[in-house]
Amino acid sequence: MSAGPSELLRVVTCGSVDDGKSTLLGRLLGDAGLLRDEEHRRLASGSPEASPDYAGLLDGLIAEHAQGITIDAAYRSFDLGGRRYLVADAPGHAQYTRNMITAATHADAALVLCDVCAGLTAQTRRHLALLAVLGVRHVALLVNKMDQVGYASGAFHAIAQTFTELANQIGLGRADVLPVSALHGENLVTRGPALAWFEGPSVAEYLAALPPAAAIAAPLRLPVQWAWRLEDGSRALGGRLSGAVLQPGQVVRVLPGNAEARISRILSPEGDLDAAQPGRSVLVTLDRAVDAARGSVLASVDHPPPVTDQFQATVIWLGERPLYAGRRYALKLATNRVGATVTDIRHQLDPADLSPKAARQLERHEIGVCNLALDRPLPVDRFEDSRDTGTFILADPFDHDTVAAGMVRHSLRRAANLSWQPADVDPAARAALKGQKPFVLWFTGLSGAGKSTLANLVEQRLHALGQHTFLMDGDNLRHGLNRDLGFTPADRVENIRRGAEVARLMTDAGLIVLTAFISPYRDEREMARGLFPEGRFLEVFVDAPLAIAEARDPKGLYARARRGELVNFTGIDAPYERPERPDIHIDSEATEPAEAADVILEVLRHRQLL
Repeated sequence: MSAGPSELLRVVTCGSVDDGKSTLLGRLLGDAGLLRDEEHRRLASGSPEASPDYAGLLDGLIAEHAQGITIDAAYRSFDLGGRRYLVADAPGHAQYTRNMITAATHADAALVLCDVCAGLTAQTRRHLALLAVLGVRHVALLVNKMDQVGYASGAFHAIAQTFTELANQIGLGRADVLPVSALHGENLVTRGPALAWFEGPSVAEYLAALPPAAAIAAPLRLPVQWAWRLEDGSRALGGRLSGAVLQPGQVVRVLPGNAEARISRILSPEGDLDAAQPGRSVLVTLDRAVDAARGSVLASVDHPPPVTDQFQATVIWLGERPLYAGRRYALKLATNRVGATVTDIRHQLDPADLSPKAARQLERHEIGVCNLALDRPLPVDRFEDSRDTGTFILADPFDHDTVAAGMVRHSLRRAANLSWQPADVDPAARAALKGQKPFVLWFTGLSGAGKSTLANLVEQRLHALGQHTFLMDGDNLRHGLNRDLGFTPADRVENIRRGAEVARLMTDAGLIVLTAFISPYRDEREMARGLFPEGRFLEVFVDAPLAIAEARDPKGLYARARRGELVNFTGIDAPYERPERPDIHIDSEATEPAEAADVILEVLRHRQLL
């Protein structure tokens, strides 16, 4: 059945640099009569001098900023052969993989350009792997520049065989191969005599034959984005529908509360609707009151998403700094925003063929399989069941930059098997018994700055005041709980995560906890702060210049690091990220330990913690 005029097909074009994406799009639109006459004449001339910038003919299909700071995927919508297309031209440069992912995330089909003379380059293979991970249903490899090999069928078939083997290996859905010459318009809209040996479709015919996205069966989902009262007093829930048609009278399940209700009305700017199609933003009213707000999901009763706070996902890392297990991020999934922690990097996926390999971290543009834990349970689908509630992004909690795109693989069984066991004696009761307010003093600074000395002295003062305390020293922790950890960045992250969790448990016991960890990364110190109630975590920056800390060198570690006997030593070949706004700043070069201890106790009294 042919596609109707209102059926939109989202297409992304990608591939290596200079493989001809912009030329192909310009020529395709020109030969289809969608460019102005003078533009089409320039394209049809086939002369690079006559048409030096095909991208310029596409109304800025690629937006390239002056200093090369960013190249974003740009979009163009057009009608061709009775079907409407939204085409995104993604840049081929490796450093702009983020833009390719953005363009491909919701694409129904992908056209991957490949230079017949270069074959499947590393970047082409990376794009194909990303398309497989992103679940793009229809992928066509366009073997371009066939004119440069005299339209020889052998050159085409060699690449086609390699591509077919790779497509099967990485799990691409429907994968086709078409020979083209974008510059000369061969096999774009029609097939000319130069490629008479090819029995397949032209690019335009291939696109026209693809099924509409609406034909893909998926469960009904309506993530709630708005909730308010209508003029008649009824409560309406609004959002973008996906997966299936919604009709008045239909029973839906409202998650995470698991209540069921019947759709009373479906409203749009045009008035009440008899049915709403997937992709449409609507307002709905229910036949009874339910607990629903932004972040809730209305779902089909026969296939609701699981509600979970732990799941496994395929993660494409986009951040400039590496991903380490144990770090916290802000997660956006559908209309929900929650805190999330990457608890485990299960393995990395080879960008060439998606085969698994061991990894302790993910670098920029690498793909990995990770476990995540959320601050609260959410309705979460497998990516293959629903893109809208099965995809997410991770953002840096400090600058809010997007650092990862993720596709949910499955909910973790442990999430359903575990529940929080309440205790009659709670942290407040334990603190009352001790007659004190539990809190954490988190001492941070370079090795040799004086953290342990100062923490020990402050604990003595608190003990003399009758306070119940416990001092956790980083070295002591590594003799027991953390003896399996080294000093790689990944191990340092896990070291602080464990220490922070232990400190939290001790404050639950009513204790005042003092920690003396280098804790070189700002992310982990903020993660630790987030475990405690407001005002119950004080970051104490024991500040000493590297030269002073190295001159003290009480354990001889700097000398060993300088001789190359220690690697990943903070201050020498590993970074220390200075606190930007510590609660207490101690200049240990200018301040004696006893004086610094007095300063800390005075701050505690001022904050009414003593």
